[in-house]
Amino acid sequence: MTVTPMELTGTNPKPRRRVERRTTPRTRGRIPMNVVLALLMVYFLIPFWWLIVNSSKSSAGLFGGGSALWFSDDIDYIGNLVELFTYSGGIYARWLANSALYAIAGGVGATVLAVLAGYGFAKYNFTGRRAAFAILLGAVMIPTTALVIPTFVLFAQVGWTNTIWAVIFPSLLNPFGVYLMNVYARDAVPDELLDAARVDGAGEFRTFLQVALPLLRPAIVTVVLLSVVASWNNYFLPLVMLSDNRLYPVTVGIGLWQSTAATYGAAGGQNLWSIIILGALVSVIPLIIAFLGLQKYWQGGLSIGSLK
Repeated sequence: MTVTPMELTGTNPKPRRRVERRTTPRTRGRIPMNVVLALLMVYFLIPFWWLIVNSSKSSAGLFGGGSALWFSDDIDYIGNLVELFTYSGGIYARWLANSALYAIAGGVGATVLAVLAGYGFAKYNFTGRRAAFAILLGAVMIPTTALVIPTFVLFAQVGWTNTIWAVIFPSLLNPFGVYLMNVYARDAVPDELLDAARVDGAGEFRTFLQVALPLLRPAIVTVVLLSVVASWNNYFLPLVMLSDNRLYPVTVGIGLWQSTAATYGAAGGQNLWSIIILGALVSVIPLIIAFLGLQKYWQGGLSIGSLK
């Protein structure tokens, strides 16, 4: 009689269980949401894909009757880029620089004011705080385009029209950024932490810089992104305020080219349409870089806030 090692030790091998993946009701409930998100992603990516495809075409390929969503045989990114940055004395590079100036100055300035005002509304009690915050919420409801004409009249009286300040100063006011910072600072910065810093001898300015500001970093990055994108995409304000095309941002400059191409039609607008499409694509790239560059600070700030 043969005795196996399992019988000597008194152990029996456990039967292997087949692991089956079953779709739970929660998983099945996510399928419609994933389908909707996929459709929205396709909806938003199609215009960007159209820009990528048609910015590679020459005038013949653009108006040749081929597919608008696929590349033609004569891909010429380099030639179109050279033509874009040399057309009309290289004015497009100046427009890009103007947009960068307006976006950085307006976006960073609006963020600084929003952080200070939002923190003040959230952590300080002063007379008229509720009334001032109610007025701020009312300002969020007013579209910015409705304020362009009154702002133009005001700046015309002080002689600031057709200057860079006519675009930068109105961009510094961001009521939604103040509201966002107020809501975030109210919960992210505990009052006990501020009181402990004051007991240790820190002044209000030092408490704000060393205690509150690190906790506000996720909201600060959010306001920076929103303000920079809004300043970069600003069209109506510089269109009304500026008359010198050398001060135009890229949005108004491309609109000027588009109106020129539409006016002259196929006789003089075919070459211009090619560089208009490529110019629109190039103008989007800095925003993509800004989002990708600030994303790590955004995520890092969220994790730091959760640990503290």
